[in-house]
Amino acid sequence: MQASVDISAAPVGAPPELAELPLGELARTYPQALGLLRALRLDYCCGGARSLREAATERGLDVQEVQQRIAALQPQPQPAEQHPLELIARIIERYHDTHRAELPELVRLAHKVERVHAAHAQVPAGLERLLQQCLDELSDHMAKEEQVLFPLMRQAYGHAADLRPPIARMRAEHEEHGHLLLALRTLTHDFQPPADACNSWRALFAGVAKFCDDLMQHIHLENNVLFVAFEPARAA
Repeated sequence: MQASVDISAAPVGAPPELAELPLGELARTYPQALGLLRALRLDYCCGGARSLREAATERGLDVQEVQQRIAALQPQPQPAEQHPLELIARIIERYHDTHRAELPELVRLAHKVERVHAAHAQVPAGLERLLQQCLDELSDHMAKEEQVLFPLMRQAYGHAADLRPPIARMRAEHEEHGHLLLALRTLTHDFQPPADACNSWRALFAGVAKFCDDLMQHIHLENNVLFVAFEPARAA
């Protein structure tokens, strides 16, 4: 289904090359555009290597209008563009620790909603299982980063070291996480509970929406900012 974001107010005169930039690079250069990219469902984290033109065309969006809207935003330094070792600490504290704290509660809440509202026509059947899969896969992934990749980065920073193989493994797992994000969005109907949903159901969907936003930003910071600092040959 085509996104319903109003982009008709976009100014004219956007540079044509903007549409050819990878979404990940756009997300770094125009951090103010992250909300627009999310609303248009243009995947700048797991799909960050694809160009704006490719992604927008697949979504059925007018590429010219989208790039004009983005070009109207003033580029600003992104706060994440800090020392890579500081960024590692930020990722662990802001995202890893948050996922570990919030996902188990979402699993519990999904179990309650699916059990209590089993007869409801719009019950999100299978959401508990899907969230448990997210918890299991993310727990394993974050452990690999904290116990293997991040220590390698700390040792390698400022020295000649090839970290492309372990980074490639993490990028591949991020792709799998992207599939889970899409499944969560689909199962929850874009996080919209039915009109007669109880408070627990509404809290569940709000929590899932926050988790998806957090995970998208988490993956973006790793794929498009942190990993790039340790794979200079990637653009070659």
